[in-house]
This record gives sequence, C-alpha cells and structure tokens, in this order.
Amino acid sequence: MSSLRPDPTSRIHPEPEPTTTTSSPSIDHFDRLPDSLLLLVFNKIGDVKALGRCCVVCLRFHSLVPQVDNVVVRVDCVISDDDTSSSSSSTKSHSPSSSSGFSSIFRLVFGGIVKPFQVLGQLLGPKVNSRNGFLNSSLSVGTTTSTDDDTEPDQGGVTHHSPTQVLKNFNEIRFLRIELPSGELGIDDGVLLKWRADFGSTLDNCVILGAASVFTNNKNSFVMQENDAICNSTAAINNNNGVDDNGSIPESFYTNGGLKLRVVWTISSLIAASARHYLLQPIIAEHKTLDSLVLTDADGQGVLRMNREQLEELRVKPLSASSASKRTLVPALNMRLWYAPHLELPDGVVLKGATLVAIRPSDQAATKKDVSDISCLSTAFEEPYGTAAKMLVKRRTYCLEMNSF
Repeated sequence: MSSLRPDPTSRIHPEPEPTTTTSSPSIDHFDRLPDSLLLLVFNKIGDVKALGRCCVVCLRFHSLVPQVDNVVVRVDCVISDDDTSSSSSSTKSHSPSSSSGFSSIFRLVFGGIVKPFQVLGQLLGPKVNSRNGFLNSSLSVGTTTSTDDDTEPDQGGVTHHSPTQVLKNFNEIRFLRIELPSGELGIDDGVLLKWRADFGSTLDNCVILGAASVFTNNKNSFVMQENDAICNSTAAINNNNGVDDNGSIPESFYTNGGLKLRVVWTISSLIAASARHYLLQPIIAEHKTLDSLVLTDADGQGVLRMNREQLEELRVKPLSASSASKRTLVPALNMRLWYAPHLELPDGVVLKGATLVAIRPSDQAATKKDVSDISCLSTAFEEPYGTAAKMLVKRRTYCLEMNSF
C-alpha cells in the first residue's frame, strides 16, 4: 500500500496566493529613487549626447537632465570653408572675410602649417541662421535625426549643432569640458608640441613644451641602467659645482633654425589659445553658474582653462579682439625659456631638443603667482611630460619679450 507524500517542489516553490490587487498596475521601484541620486548618476555620465538620449526616456528624466552641473561636449567635426560655402548666402559673405586676415598672417610666418589654421579661422567665424536665429559656430556636435523643419541634416542624416545650441537647455552647469576632434597645429610625426593656457578677459599665463623628436630608449641590461645612474649622479654633482654649463644653449641652436622653430611653436600655440578663447564668449555669457571651463582636444595638444574668477572677469571686462582675425588679442609678453639638446626621463622616454617656455603678460601684477614656479609647471602637463618640465626648469633660464599681436 503506497503512502501519500507531499510534493517537495511545492515546498520550495509554493504557488503564490491569489490577491485582489493583481489587476492593478505594478509598482516601478525605480520611481522611488530620489532626484538627488539620479542627478548624481547623470553627472557621472557627463557626455552631452548620452544625456540627450536620457531626456527622451521619460518626463522625469527630461526635467532632471537640464539640472546637471557636470557636462562634457565632444565636438565631432570642424566645418571648413569648402563645407560651408554653399550652405547660405550669409555664410558666403561672412566666411571669406573672417578667414582671409587670419590665414594671411600664417602664409607669411608659418608656411607649412597654414592649412590647419585656415580651418581654425573658419572655425572662429560664427554665422547666424536666419531661420532659427541661433548663433552657429563651425564647431559641430552631430546627432542622428529625422527630417525636421528647423534643422538641416547633411547627406548622412546627421544634424550638426554648435556647442552653444547644445548647451542652451542646461541651466546649472558648473563644470564644462569641451573637446575638439584634434589639435589645430599641424606638426610632423614624432614632434612633440603641447601647451596649456589660462585666460580671464585676456591671457593670464601659458606654458609650452616642445621637442624636435620623442622616442623610447629601451635598456634591458641592469648593468647599463646602473652605469646610467652613476653617470647621472656624477653629472648632478658637476652641475652643483658649476663645472657643467648648466643648460647653456649651444651656438648651433641659433644657426641651424632651432631658435626660429621655437618661435614658430610659441606664436602658433598663443594664436591657437587666443582663438579658442574668443570662441567661448557666447557660452560664458549664457552660463553664469560656471565654476570651471576647459577647452581641450582629443590629441592632447592644447588645453585652455578658466576658473570661476577668470570667467567672472571676462563677463565684467570684455575681451579685446584682434583686428586681423577672430581671436582674442595677445598682450605684450615676458617669456622664460629652458632648453636641453638631449633630455632623458626616468621612464626611458628621450626628448631631443626639449624646450619649455613659460609666458605671462608684461603688465601682469607682481602679486600674481609666477608661471615659471616649479610647482606651477609640474602640474601643467600629464606624465611623463610633467617630469620633463621639472627637469628643464632647473637648467639655465633665458628671458625674452614679445610685443602684442
């Protein structure tokens, strides 16, 4: 006679008891999250395109995204003269005038790097779209979209918007980072050129690091590394005793075009920085909550920075524009230059013709921090180039002056 046993599965997975609320809609536990937590997530996202996609998820997201205070705008493309010549008659009448004076300077001075600056000159020539009244710069953030009465998508179905347009619905931005697709300066492969500039209503300071070539010195032998350490220690002792020239520039630097090349690097970097600064005017004027603004590029070539004090200075004291092009006027400058024919860094990276230039306006108040301080230069560039700046500033200093341009 068989005995009845309870089904073990019924004990492990009991059937749910019937309830009277099964017909009511289920509770969305995501709605229980407070707005402050969602804003924390959105601030971690940062990217303006991703935030734009979040806006269309639901009405709650649509109302919260404009409150984000940390935004990153990655520019997709820089529209050149050829790309915009047929867009509208207003663009045709404005673009040549905005770029002709800008590019003519470089035809005389820079020769081989004219083309990148012609593109930059066009980048700085904003145009007004008579259909929607927006100020459109040639920096474009592309978004895939359907046909719309107020937009003009290109052949790939992508509508381009300027950063000013993209940011117009954000009300509480405190930290803004804009990233260009590439650096403006056309340099050969293997050449190092990096700059960092701080602006208020005009240039506060600028640091430039360059090298004719960069390569890695692979030394796998422990004996060779030990010998190098001994040689470096001996050289340091000699430098302290004044036996070495302590960073004197060799005579060949003046005769083989080395000095001329460094002058080109310096002027090129200053014009690129002042051009970026000019471009930021409408964004700074519209977003008064900004605490920090950084305009950089994907190549890591140049970084323009502005803190809250500098942003407020620009709002109170309008910038002085250059008469030759759409950029901020560069004031008269005092410069300090350090040079090393051969600079080997601790990680094995070798800089040939390493040059560091620290720049500040001639009339800058003496109370402001000297840009040539080691503490300031050490944070100007990411490693290993921060170490290179520290090593260079210990060498002999050369002072130069430059007129406003």
